[in-house]
Order: sequence, then structure tokens, then C-alpha cells
Amino acid sequence: MVSRPLQEPAFLILSALAREPLHGYGIAQDVEASSDGRITLRAGTLYGAIDRLVAAGLVEVDHEEVVDSRLRRYYRLTAEGGSRLAAEAERAEAQARRALERLASRTSGRSPGAAVRPVGGAVDGGVVPA
Repeated sequence: MVSRPLQEPAFLILSALAREPLHGYGIAQDVEASSDGRITLRAGTLYGAIDRLVAAGLVEVDHEEVVDSRLRRYYRLTAEGGSRLAAEAERAEAQARRALERLASRTSGRSPGAAVRPVGGAVDGGVVPA
């Protein structure tokens, strides 16, 4: 059975845990950094996603500690989670490669006098490549 692709936040959470166990805030910081600030996980979204990943067997609790009278729970990637992350990364890489190949064949297969007009206007000081 082929599983559904992971949503980007779940993919980034698994990726954050690939290196080492992290607590929720550490995961949120890693996700924000690795998405170049596009994805900011609020507590409810983060822990909801973690709960789903735990239920799916992709993430598990590594350990807990008390810091400033508050419980800090660390999560880690399971072996199944590592396999799923690798499969998702390979799938995304293959899709990106196909898209780039199609773009390359599109531009190399155009007629000699055809101009390429990028979305948003001209490039390189107004010169549109031919």
C-alpha cells in the first residue's frame, strides 16, 4: 500500500528530529529555520501534529525533564519514522528532478526565434532572452 505524502509541517517535524531528540520548542524553531520562516508552528498545531506522528508510529517520546518547574518532553524519530522521512525526501527529490527536466526540455525545444518571457516582466536590465 502506498501511503499519502506527508503534509509539509509533518515532513519538517520528522526532519527536525532526524538529527537528535528535541522538545517542542526546539522542533518549532527548527521547522521555522528550515522553512526559511515560511512555516511557524503554534503550540496547538505543533502538538497536534506530534500527537498524530506518535499515533502513526513515526515519532516517540525520548525522555522528559523538569525545567523551571515545567515538564519538557523530548521526542525522537522511530525507525519507521526515519524510513518514512527517507521515502518522502526521495519522492520530493524525484518530483523536483522531473519538473526541472521538463522545464529544460521546454526551453531547449522552442523554436529559434521564440522569446522566453518570465512571469513578472523582463530580466537582466530589460533584456528578454531569445
